[in-house]
Order: sequence, then structure tokens, then C-alpha cells
Amino acid sequence: MVDNTIQTAKSGFQAAVERMGEEFKKLQIGRASAALVEGVMVEVYGAQQPLKAVASISIPDPKTISIQPWDKGVLGSVEKAIVAANLGLNPMNNGNSVMITMPPLTEERRGEVAKRVRELSEDAKISIRNVRQDAINAMKKAKDDKQITEDDVFSGEKKLQEAVDESNKQIEETAKSKEQSIMTL
Repeated sequence: MVDNTIQTAKSGFQAAVERMGEEFKKLQIGRASAALVEGVMVEVYGAQQPLKAVASISIPDPKTISIQPWDKGVLGSVEKAIVAANLGLNPMNNGNSVMITMPPLTEERRGEVAKRVRELSEDAKISIRNVRQDAINAMKKAKDDKQITEDDVFSGEKKLQEAVDESNKQIEETAKSKEQSIMTL
């Protein structure tokens, strides 16, 4: 019972770390990345669709994103959607594709992105704390239902805290690395 609860919690911890990593990929840090635009919702044929579902997104060089819709008739919609997404990007429609040149990061913008990294890492830690609390509550309920002993709860909480510490350390290291890469671009 305790081991299952801890394994479930560890899965939750890992999910929080992975979610933070995915959010980090979406941050605009001066380098071109398909992750910046692939989730932008585009109005196509009367329905909202993610950009990656209506176009091919490529990175021809480190500062450029090329978006080539499968149907040239949606070029204008793609361009509008990118502007409307308020990503700070300036799309250029050349008739065949939409090209985005990444603007250089100003010192002020670097600070904003670094602050966002800290916010995302704190959100991940909060998720981990919530998962830990759920696991502790599950163990205490099992003890109250006489399925496990007080000692099982105590050792389970200790193992759980070790997993929390490990996950928090992983979050700290990832956030620190990301912040350094933002400030040294």
C-alpha cells in the first residue's frame, strides 16, 4: 500500500518536472524554436486548430522560423494568429510561407524571461507539494482504516520526502541552467 502510494506520488513529481520543461521550451529566448509557435491556435475552415496541425514548421537557421501551411489559402490566417498570440514576434508573409526572424533579446526582456523561469519552477514545486500532501493523506487514511501501521506511515513519509527533495533538486538545477542560458545569450 505504502509503496504504491509513493510510486504514484513519484509519477506525479516527474509529471510536474516534465511540464515545467515543456513550458521552458515555449519561452522566447532569442533562438528559433518550433515550440514557440506550434501551439498557436489558427482559424482554419471555420474552426480553431493548433498551428502544427495546419502547417510544417521548420528552423532554417538559429534566428528564423519558417511556417509553410499545407494550404496556401490559410497563410493570412496563420500570420494573424501569430500576431494575435502576442508572442512578441513579427511574422512576414512571402506568399509561400510565413517567416519569423527572432528579435534579439534586450537586457529588460532577458530579465522578464528569467523571472518567468523562476515562476514556472515555483509552480512545479507547488505541484510537487500538492502531490506529496495527497500521498500523505492517502497513507493516513489507510492507517485510520487499519490497513497499515503508524510505523508504515512514518517510513512512507520519510521515503516520500526523499523523493520530494530529489525532484526539487532537479527543478532547481533545470531552472538555474535555463536562467544562465537566458542571461548569457
